[in-house]
Amino acid sequence: GNQNGVSLVYRCMTEKTSLVPFGDVSKRIFLIRNQRVMIDSDLAMLYGVTTFNLNKAVKRNIGRFPPDFMFQLTPDEYRSLRFQIGILERGRHSKYLPRVFTEQGVAMLSSALRSERAVRVNIAIMRAFVRLRQMVSMNAELAAKLAELERKTEKHDESIRGLFQAIRKLMAPPAPPRPPIGFKPDS
Repeated sequence: GNQNGVSLVYRCMTEKTSLVPFGDVSKRIFLIRNQRVMIDSDLAMLYGVTTFNLNKAVKRNIGRFPPDFMFQLTPDEYRSLRFQIGILERGRHSKYLPRVFTEQGVAMLSSALRSERAVRVNIAIMRAFVRLRQMVSMNAELAAKLAELERKTEKHDESIRGLFQAIRKLMAPPAPPRPPIGFKPDS
């Protein structure tokens, strides 16, 4: 099963047919409140609409976006995100705190935006979320295997050290004979 997962991720990551390259999407997915999310302005750019129009479409369809699909950042979260990204500057973005969309919220956006491009971009974004999960899963699996190997090596290290000590004793030249202690009469 692991080989198929690796080839699937590689194949998806190298596909040139995607409207939005995997790298472009994956670097726009952030971890906020322990959820992978995308910022409204990044999504608007990918969809080819203004952030204002994207948010207007969301407001028209607000029932489709419960808090686990979309939420607005707090001032602290926004500052932290600006620091993380390093490119969001004051005055360059709107005066409103950005909305962020979870994977499910992004899926809902295609129905709110209703354009052919929105559908194609959504498919690319969904694939990026899936690939990200697969890579995280593969990294976790690799880390677990490495830890298991490390534990096994530690157990064997003691045995190997004991074996080397025994070999060294066997390789050491015999100790020179000691002169006898005590009185020895001449014969």
